[in-house]
Amino acid sequence: MAFFRNDTVNWLNLHYTVHALALGGSEAFFAAYLLKAGLPAPQVLTVLAVIFGARFFIRPLVLVLARRVGLRALVIGGTVLASVQYPMLAQVHGLGWPLAVLCLFASAGDTLYWTAYHAYFAALGDVEHRGHQIGAREAAAALAGVVGPLLSGWALTVLGAQVAFGVTAGVMALSALPLLRTPDVAIAPRLPGAFRAALPGVWLYVADGWIGAGFYLVWQIALFSTLGQQFSAYGGAMALAALVGAASGLLLGRWIDLGHGARAVILSLGGLAGAVAFRAIGTGHPVLAVAASAVGAVATAAYTPTLMTAVYNLAKASPCPLRFSMATEGGFDAGCAGSCLTAAALLWSGVPLGGAILPALLGVGGMSLLLRRYYRAV
Repeated sequence: MAFFRNDTVNWLNLHYTVHALALGGSEAFFAAYLLKAGLPAPQVLTVLAVIFGARFFIRPLVLVLARRVGLRALVIGGTVLASVQYPMLAQVHGLGWPLAVLCLFASAGDTLYWTAYHAYFAALGDVEHRGHQIGAREAAAALAGVVGPLLSGWALTVLGAQVAFGVTAGVMALSALPLLRTPDVAIAPRLPGAFRAALPGVWLYVADGWIGAGFYLVWQIALFSTLGQQFSAYGGAMALAALVGAASGLLLGRWIDLGHGARAVILSLGGLAGAVAFRAIGTGHPVLAVAASAVGAVATAAYTPTLMTAVYNLAKASPCPLRFSMATEGGFDAGCAGSCLTAAALLWSGVPLGGAILPALLGVGGMSLLLRRYYRAV
């Protein structure tokens, strides 16, 4: 398989797989743990909106650091810094200073990591094999995502939050090791017009952030509540979903590379719309909720290569992948924070949890239009 011949991308995907193993035991439980710690669902969503909003003020630091140390060092540093937030999550027991410190570290770590990682992957990947490479990455990450929720669900139940989140933080930090085998990417001090060139990607990420809040974050709260706020049951449902979705993205990524991107948009976004509706209907019904979680994993496995092939290729063609990533990540933050606040307002007004998932459909509609325009032009 030609797309496996890029050793750099193989090392990047190994990093991402180990990182996904850690996220399956930490990020997948983030909103659920805050709910268990005593924050009502609208407050949890408001906290998440604050975390995404704070990233706007931290992101300019990314460019300053990248120009000094290079992109690889920034991805490594961001990986380690992002891992610190999870032991802090274990200290949260309602509103208070531990929650404020958590918000600060979560914003800083995720801003450095994701902004640098996406730019790094865009710069080092191959345009002609982009769908394959992303599909392989997501399939491996999904398989790792089977193990993480199971272990963390068990550890949270038996050993407690400090041990569970401490171990997953250590795994996340260790995921930086494969990056020692990848090359650096230097960042030019000045590139006029680089941020303007990122506008198509910004709109894609605004829509993606809006989708993500309802489809992932509100869903974490809905699924956890539906399963009686039991960490082990929740972890099992997340693991089952990851197992079901593991192979789908690899198949669709190959299809995109063969020139069927416009058809992939119809397939993946149609499936995503159906999964959003299923999750809204399944909330409150344990069997339906577990099934909706699995269906959502298949939809995600198809959606991610469709979106990220476009984003990474736009980034590689731009004057500077890092500046492109800074702009697009800002779009994601805006979309996700706005959608979190919308969901929180709906919950405060008495709308049930399932209803708070449905605004994600607005993002699905917008994303469909944007991606169809991109794939018709290439």
